[in-house]
Amino acid sequence: MTEAFSGPVVCFGEVMLRFATPAGRVIADAQSLDLTIGGAEANVGVALVAMGHQARFVSKVPANALGDKARAALAGAGVDVAHFVRGDGRMGLYFLEVGGSLRPSAITYDRAGSAFATARPEEFDFAAALDGASLFHISGITAALGPGGVDLARAGIKAARAAGVPVSFDCNFRERLWAAWASNPREILLELLAEATIMFGNHRDMTLLLQKPFSGDGAERRREAVEAAFATFPNLQVMASTARHPITQTHHRLSARVDLREDRHQTPEIEITDIIDRVGSGDAFAAGVLTGWLEGGDAKKMAQLGLAMNALKHSLHGDWLRLPRAEIEGFTGNSGDVRR
Repeated sequence: MTEAFSGPVVCFGEVMLRFATPAGRVIADAQSLDLTIGGAEANVGVALVAMGHQARFVSKVPANALGDKARAALAGAGVDVAHFVRGDGRMGLYFLEVGGSLRPSAITYDRAGSAFATARPEEFDFAAALDGASLFHISGITAALGPGGVDLARAGIKAARAAGVPVSFDCNFRERLWAAWASNPREILLELLAEATIMFGNHRDMTLLLQKPFSGDGAERRREAVEAAFATFPNLQVMASTARHPITQTHHRLSARVDLREDRHQTPEIEITDIIDRVGSGDAFAAGVLTGWLEGGDAKKMAQLGLAMNALKHSLHGDWLRLPRAEIEGFTGNSGDVRR
């Protein structure tokens, strides 16, 4: 069991507008696009609120109607947006081509030069945002945006450590973002993860970071990568990951694993069929694990909540998981009849 926490989780990252094609259409043929709000850290914050926890979001958006829409959407989901910054720049966008059958979904980013990507660390009052917080959550996507993004990630993590607030770090490796500039993702991620208490990553991330091959085949081989992570990062107390085996675009097999230094749990693999929208499911998983951690749960509780939230996210359009907690806790892995 871990210590229980009651303060808010501070999420720091870019909030974006998401434009998705109708199912069965690629962007070249689409006549309309569905507009919603997304972004990894925002997704985590919204899901945490749905589970009954407090979330504060720290970000920068342009001082225009698009920025206002993003801020209002998060506020409407119950996230504290008092620490949003508004200013010059543009809104970050991403475009989702919804896949089908054996054709995978595809994402195109349009976020270069956004208000957040060009923000400076001194624009954010991290000390005020972290006041009374239980956790600071960030992902590798912020650092992947460019040298300025690296500075933002460093500043946020440094402020959290100075305030005595544990850091949650989701590797969220985005190869296209890192490749867009003269980056050294291994060196940067090693530096940032050194300060993390909770890490979301798997054996592939550890292979990249440690330049040592790790296999994901079998629970004990996955534990080998975990032990390497614990040995590399002395502050690390929790490592969480999923294993996904796609059959078709709408049929996947999924399991979850959470490792503590003295405890571990790997769930059985479940079948997820009739998938509506996979995007954001990893963030829902992160929110489930963090819910278990905030509530003093063991590795089993964290893994089970993470798996349930990940799986149920596949049933919802958009990036966000907003379902009643009772539905999450009642998840069995089997579809049921209509609730009346």
